[in-house]
Amino acid sequence: MAVMPDHWIRKMAHEQGMIEPFVDGQKREGTISYGLSSYGYDARVADEFKIFTNVDNALVDPKDFSHQSFVDRQGDVCIIPPNSFVLARTVEYFRIPRDVLVICLGKSTYARCGIIVNVTPLEPGWEGHVTLEFSNTTPLPAKIYANEGACQFLFLKGDSPCEVSYADRQGKYQGQRGVTLPKL
Repeated sequence: MAVMPDHWIRKMAHEQGMIEPFVDGQKREGTISYGLSSYGYDARVADEFKIFTNVDNALVDPKDFSHQSFVDRQGDVCIIPPNSFVLARTVEYFRIPRDVLVICLGKSTYARCGIIVNVTPLEPGWEGHVTLEFSNTTPLPAKIYANEGACQFLFLKGDSPCEVSYADRQGKYQGQRGVTLPKL
């Protein structure tokens, strides 16, 4: 398995729509950087946020998740309460090739502020907006900036295509648009 370089990512974005919209090169001017890098792609966070709240003392249960645990917000900035989290999504829509697995790492700008970005791997054949979790590990409110860099995706190309892809399995998050809550 090899980590794929910028020219491969660019080619796949242009020829197969792997990343839409695609930003060729790093954009930094006054923003948290985003776009194509040497061996990855820094995706942006969209302006749609679901802020976790526990007003009703709900129990977090991945098998029976309450939609009432979130407050929806849209805007250029999102404030994450102390020791809490926000769900968001990427601006970019991804279409992952059958012989590629994508892993995600948080941006150092956020990590150095105690804000952790979590994303599970993007499996071969998966497509959609990526749901992002921003965890504020600090005792202070924290800002997330819409339409700026949130995390970096690394593309790992397998020696051959998998036998059964995420699309073949009809995965529950296939084709997701917007911020997607947990499903069973």
